[in-house]
Amino acid sequence: MKRFGALLLFPLAGLLSGCDLVVLAPAGDVAAQQRDLLVVSTLLMLVIIVPVMALTVFFAWRYRQSNTAATYAPDWDHSTKLELVIWAAPLLIIICLGALTWLGTHLLDPYRRIDRIEPGQPVTEAHKPLRVEVVALDWKWLFIYPDYGIASVNELAAPVNQPIDFRITSSAVMNSFYIPALAGQIYAMPGMETKLHAVINRPGAYSGFSANYSGAGFSGMRFAFHGLSDQAFDQWVAQARAASAALSRDNYLELEKPSENEPVRHYASIDPDLYGAILNLCVERGKMCMNEMMSIDARGGLGLAGVRNTLPLQYDKLARRGAVFGNDPSYVASICTAEEAAAARAASDATPADWPARNLSPLRGAGLLRPGTESRRAEADTPSLGLLRREL
Repeated sequence: MKRFGALLLFPLAGLLSGCDLVVLAPAGDVAAQQRDLLVVSTLLMLVIIVPVMALTVFFAWRYRQSNTAATYAPDWDHSTKLELVIWAAPLLIIICLGALTWLGTHLLDPYRRIDRIEPGQPVTEAHKPLRVEVVALDWKWLFIYPDYGIASVNELAAPVNQPIDFRITSSAVMNSFYIPALAGQIYAMPGMETKLHAVINRPGAYSGFSANYSGAGFSGMRFAFHGLSDQAFDQWVAQARAASAALSRDNYLELEKPSENEPVRHYASIDPDLYGAILNLCVERGKMCMNEMMSIDARGGLGLAGVRNTLPLQYDKLARRGAVFGNDPSYVASICTAEEAAAARAASDATPADWPARNLSPLRGAGLLRPGTESRRAEADTPSLGLLRREL
């Protein structure tokens, strides 16, 4: 019966042989350094774990009830040497792990530009980074190459031994960008930008996917990452440029709608400001961008009167993307420039005379009177935001 049980292990071993050990055998230098950090940390912890497990078995066997030859010392309670070993060994391990983790955290910071292509080959001025803007959609990946003016869905390519600078964001919900052969996972969040710097050292086709559950189509959020030679990468770029589709803002809004198991597609041209609009949640024309709103806030805000000129800021990812539930789309209208405001006043037959034009000089406070002014009318004569604002 025991022999039969041992034979059952052979099919199990065959199944395990199909496991992908890419994390322990990556093709990128950053992932290789992360692998080394993991292996060294594990070995350091095993320095304590293995002796403890071995001694547990030894003590159980040595001091079993049937072993009358074992030393019996019921009054023993202390040994300085034993205490020194018990406390010193784990303390040294913790110190080593802390130092290793501190160094690895800083040297492998995803926001830090890599300083080497591989061991013994530092990054030089000749290594121009490849910029890739990554957008996590429901449920697919969009990759924008701003230096080449192209984009692709569910397919990513990069030359071998060339630094890659990723800028990562999301359209709706938090996701996680992960290529095990290249580097560790980095989260993608709407309205925020995360970064990743990495390099691929061996040609090949590698798997990339989302490592954070994001809904019904999560399992289909997989893409191929191609490590290519310089010539093969140029051919891939030429293939993308030969596509007939263009990624405009309107096309992006259609692409952004939730869909599952999307095929690979390429875009021969892109809106150069598209990624910035996605990041600032203002792809729709006329919608105020987050960086514009933050700039206004940094200058002191619109004040109480200016609030009447804007709608509440609300990023409604449900109604805007064609869902049947959720509120109607709502957003803040862009604020016109001083020149546009002047033209609007000239074209209006009933514009109040007490709506003065303002410039972009910084405000002092949010809706408060400036020092030395006694009324809103006196404040109106001083520089302020380039808005039309009714005096109180």
